[in-house]
Order: sequence, then structure tokens, then C-alpha cells
Amino acid sequence: MKKILAVTACPTGIAHTYMSAEALKKAAEEKNIELKVETRGAVGVENALTEEDIAEAHAIIIAADTDVDEGRFGDKPVVKVSVSEAIKNPGKLLDEALNKKPATRDYVAEIEKTKAERSAQRTGVYKHLMNGVSYMIPLVAAGGLIIAISFIFGIEAFKEKGTLAAALMDIGGNSAFALMVPILAGFIAHSIAEKPGLAPGLVGGMLASKIGAGFLGGIIAGFVAGYIAKWLKDTIKLPKNLEGLKPVLIIPFLATLTTGLLMIYVIGGPVKAIMDGLTKWLSGLTGTNAVILGLILGAMMAFDMGGPVNKAAYTFAVGLLGSAIYEPMAAVMAAGMTPPLGLWLATILSPKKYTPEEREAGKAAAALGISFITEGAIPFAAADPLRVIPAIMAGSAVTGALSMLFGATLRAPHGGIFVLPIPHAVGNLFMYVVAIIIGTVITAILVNLLKRPANATEV
Repeated sequence: MKKILAVTACPTGIAHTYMSAEALKKAAEEKNIELKVETRGAVGVENALTEEDIAEAHAIIIAADTDVDEGRFGDKPVVKVSVSEAIKNPGKLLDEALNKKPATRDYVAEIEKTKAERSAQRTGVYKHLMNGVSYMIPLVAAGGLIIAISFIFGIEAFKEKGTLAAALMDIGGNSAFALMVPILAGFIAHSIAEKPGLAPGLVGGMLASKIGAGFLGGIIAGFVAGYIAKWLKDTIKLPKNLEGLKPVLIIPFLATLTTGLLMIYVIGGPVKAIMDGLTKWLSGLTGTNAVILGLILGAMMAFDMGGPVNKAAYTFAVGLLGSAIYEPMAAVMAAGMTPPLGLWLATILSPKKYTPEEREAGKAAAALGISFITEGAIPFAAADPLRVIPAIMAGSAVTGALSMLFGATLRAPHGGIFVLPIPHAVGNLFMYVVAIIIGTVITAILVNLLKRPANATEV
């Protein structure tokens, strides 16, 4: 029997979420179909789909009028409709899901699946932090590039009111960047306490920005707000007919008030002092110290190719963009591009050392590398970790160190080579490209020196 999964969610999370779930369950019983429904209502996620459920499922129905993370479903066929459609035609949706054919897999899809699996495996503090970072990145990317475009008219052209440069700076710097820390904090809290944690997290993040506590203050505010909201959610018990007040009134009010007072009177001041010290230290980095920082960040980017160490380096660099420190971001992106690019080059330079499948994978790795998707190196590292990982770490470390030595800067946290042509997005562009090329070549040479021919017998 084919197993079908479903996710239902409506904007308020009160009525239609559960009505659509019940309609699908009833239709599944009538058709004798095995069905499990995850509801994402005002009180949070209930009957959550597990990795085992997803692995066993033939297809997934998403009946939602809000965003639902589809990455966790990998290559499983998905039927997407509104909640009202699930209420009206549940039987039709089940038939459509049953008739879906599994998607054809390819190398890039496998990489995306690996990323989704890693995301699903995240737990605790790391999971919550990465949730906040993932929502923050589009703001940083959009804001940074719009600010860079404003510089086309002159570095200080935005100071003249009424000009296009001033408008662009207002959009990128005063709006997108201003939302960066509140969104970071809000979605850390949302990851911990779900919807009830969002309001206190956003307010805590806004206070962190106003106080000057920066991204570090935002991170702390997000965790404080999230755990306070979760505690209130688990502790407060109301009659069933009043439960709807908890997520929309009681918890947001109490958690926002508590988080706000803690940020103003307890947390904000000390964290601001730490951020001021960090900013001053990083702004004064030159010579050997800058090279060492780039070396460390570069090696971290290649160590686990998208895992916790990689994400720690990336989060550090992204957070500094709000403090107008752009050198670490440049080092991190360059070092994240070189592992897959270096492995692609290695298959070109010494094709006999690689199987036909590995040479084909090298072509996909090149496409992923230029897009700043470090996970493109995973298949090679998984097949031969003791030789591949040290080689790619060396190449990335050199790239990060050179980027810092050259004083390269980057205003966008993602995009790979596609952000390079944008005026002023990258500082010292020529030498930045040189750093990436050198790291790519070093990676390829080291991999080929260490790697045995494809038909060699392992000792």
C-alpha cells in the first residue's frame, strides 16, 4: 500500500488547518489509503512527520496558505494546494498524489538532498541558530547589493537627499540591513517556540539593534525570547475554549515584555561592549593577524563542507556585515568555492585517477562551486576522506588567507561568481579572483598527489 503524507497550515492556524486535515483523513479512510497529516497551527506543529515517514512515503500533499519547508521532502513528489482546496476536494488530491511518479535523480539533486538531511539532523542550539540565519541571509544579500549599486554614483553620493543614490541607500542600508538583526532573533525564537516565539524574538532583536548590541545581541535575544515563550507555552494551562488566546495574546505579551526588559536592563549593555571591542579589533587587523584569521576561516569552510564548522565560519562573517566589516565575508565565500572547483580541476588534470562517474560528478561540482555551494565536494570526500579533506582544507585555507592579505571585501553573503560583475559588490576584485584561482589550483594539485588511480588496489 502506498503511503501518503500531508501538511496543512493556514495563516491564523486555528480553523482551516484542522478542517483540511480532517477532510483528508476522512477521504483516506474511505479510499483505504495510509495517510499521516502534520498540522501547523497556532499552537505549533502537531503529529510531525519524521524522517522515517518521509522515506516510506510515495508522495506528499501540502495544503497550506503559508510557507512550508519543502527541502525536507527531498525528491519526493509533492502536490501543493490551498487549504480550502483540501477541504473541498480531499479525494481528488489523494488520487493525484497516488498517481505521481518519483522524480528522476541527478547529481545536483543528491547534493540538495544531503543538505536537506543535514538540516533535518540539526538539533538544539545549532538548529535554532541556523533557522535564524537562513531567514536573515536574503535581507543581507539584497541589502548589500543595493548599497553597492548606490556607490555607482559615488561613494558619498547617497548623502545628497532626493537622489537615486540616497533612495538606494535607504532601501539597502536603512531598511534591509535594519531588519537583519530583528529577523535573526525572531526566527531563532520561532524555531524554539514556533509561532508564539516570533513576536518577542523580533522585538528583542530590534532592541539589540537600537542598543548597539549587533548580531551577537540579536542571537542572545532570540534564544532568550524563544525559551521564555516555550516555557510559557508549556506551563500555562487554560480551558479548551480559551486555548486560542495563548499563542496570539498571552504568550506574546508576557514573553515580549520579559525579553524587552532583560535586553534593556541586563543583556544589552554588556553585549554592546563586547561587540564594540570585536569591531575595533577586526577593523584594525592587518598583515599577519589578518592572514591568520583568513587561514582559519578558510580551513573551517572546507572541513565539513556545509556542516556545523562550515556554518560557524559563515555565520561569523555574515553577522559582521551589519557592522560594515566586509573582509571576512570575502574570505569565507572564496574559501567555500574552492573545494568543488578544485576537485573539478583535479578530474581535468588527471582523468585516469578518476572513474567515469567521478569525472561526470566533477562537471556538476564545477557548477556548484561557482555558485558557492561547498557541498559539491561531498561525494569526493565521502569516497576518499583521508586524502580529499586535507587537500581541500589546504586549498581553502590558502584562499582565505590570500583574500584577507589582499584586503578583498564582499557585501553580499552568497552568489558565487554571479555577484562579481556587480559594481562595488567586491572590493579589490582582480586580486580576489586571483585568490580563488590559486586556492583552486592548490586543491587540485594536492588531491591528485594524494589520490590513488581509480583502478589501484587500496592498501
